[in-house]
Amino acid sequence: MIPSVLHAPAPGWTADADIVVIGSGIAGLVAALRCRPHGRVLLVTKALLDAGSTRWAQGGIAAALAPDDTPEEHLADTLTAGVGVCDEDAVRALVTEGPDAVRGLIDLGTAFDRSGGDIALTREGGHHRRRIAHAGGDATGAEISRALLAELKDSGVEVIEHALVLDLLKDAAGRAAGVTLHVMGEGQPGGVGAVRARAVVLATGGLGQVFTATTNPEVSTGDGVALALRAGAEVTDLEFVQFHPTVLWLGEGATGQQPLISEAVRGEGAHLVDHAGVRFMTGRHELAELAPRDVVTKGITNRMRETGASHMLLDGRHFGAAMWENRFPTILAACRHHGIDPVTEPIPVVPAAHHASGGVRTDLYGRTSVPGLYACGEVACTGVHGANRLASNSLLEGLVFAARIAEALPGDLLASTGQGDAAPKTAPVPPDAARAGLLEPASRGEIQRIMTSCAGVLRQATGLEAAVRELEGLGRGSAEPGVEAWEATNLYTVASAIVAAARRREETRGSHWREDFPERADGTWRGHLVTRLAGNALTTTYESLEGKRS
Repeated sequence: MIPSVLHAPAPGWTADADIVVIGSGIAGLVAALRCRPHGRVLLVTKALLDAGSTRWAQGGIAAALAPDDTPEEHLADTLTAGVGVCDEDAVRALVTEGPDAVRGLIDLGTAFDRSGGDIALTREGGHHRRRIAHAGGDATGAEISRALLAELKDSGVEVIEHALVLDLLKDAAGRAAGVTLHVMGEGQPGGVGAVRARAVVLATGGLGQVFTATTNPEVSTGDGVALALRAGAEVTDLEFVQFHPTVLWLGEGATGQQPLISEAVRGEGAHLVDHAGVRFMTGRHELAELAPRDVVTKGITNRMRETGASHMLLDGRHFGAAMWENRFPTILAACRHHGIDPVTEPIPVVPAAHHASGGVRTDLYGRTSVPGLYACGEVACTGVHGANRLASNSLLEGLVFAARIAEALPGDLLASTGQGDAAPKTAPVPPDAARAGLLEPASRGEIQRIMTSCAGVLRQATGLEAAVRELEGLGRGSAEPGVEAWEATNLYTVASAIVAAARRREETRGSHWREDFPERADGTWRGHLVTRLAGNALTTTYESLEGKRS
């Protein structure tokens, strides 16, 4: 049973805002800053302001900034990576608005790396041009986060840190009216409370912690997707979970957040080799090591199978010490911390869960199927990524679509209330929903084991059916309310939705790899899977690109 409301104590305190933004990565920070002119903004974040996924982004942000590049070429590369199921209008918005959005970050003080006065650009997988802007060599996310947080400081945006969002509040008309949340530890005020607001923006990031090994931080437990499902929102294409091909191999049984070896390392000329020194990606794709991520992940996985090896190798020894120290200082330090020196030896790498291409379904302005609820960043499915995210499009997506939410918000508020920014908040109504129990905190490891073994890089019917049975066996929890039980329950909800979509899509497309259906099937599966929660059960329907549902 999937809970339709998280079991929690009644709110012991209430706060008011016009707009509440959940999350403090690039999407949440931009949404909060851009929405500030439209009313009182409260930004809620699960840990510290800079603890989300943005700070871990190494490679950079993609945009057609070079004189020999165009948005049309960026669009073409994005559509190719998405394997036929991108929303072309969404991609066009991304690539045409992207360059000015990046220049806006520069105006805020983001210090991108320069070469001869111009922004230094590199290539990554799937890109035919050098269009990846980076900062601090391989610390792009940290620099963007720094600049946005500096702007936030004097913006008038209110902040609550250490707060786990629980459920969406709605008014009598079914419109978003705020959220319930739990403030932990150092956060003030303490305990479970309610924030009343006229608009709610989800920017909660990813769901990588549903797998045993991931590049995602510990806080990435799919909270936004789970909340949206419980609120009745549509969630789309969750089967497309991208596994990053080059994550530092830490040995058999490594769990939790793993060090990422950025695609930019391959973009600068490092080669993937097997243990005999053979460049196995050559001949598998025209771009070899710089093929789209799903292609490289499959290439590594196949070579591991062919040779019986536990990992492959990324060879950048020809870079020399100076390049490693200046261009990739973060990666160099991480490798040396784990006993590997990329200057003198190849880096052991293996795929690990990375980015959710699906998420809470939105239109081109971040609106979900629940009025007043918006989503941006990795939690959202804008249609940009399709079946497989193009490298370094994620930071750009958060930047562009967060700004689009702020653009649409005043008109949406006026249309819904007739009073725009001056409209009063309506009172939330108590949810009328059957409550399923909370999972025990120890279930988190079981969920991760099930998902990794049955719904990871390689999938097939028997494994997915086993995942359903094993997840259902966990789904009758009776844990006491608390952060660990709420997170485990969110992971269970998200895992169940991923498996439901993965079972339904009987083809191989992008990051969804079905061994029992190894070919892409455009005639049957060129469309989207839409998941909803009805009562305590998930339903998944297919919607073709022509809008036909089955």
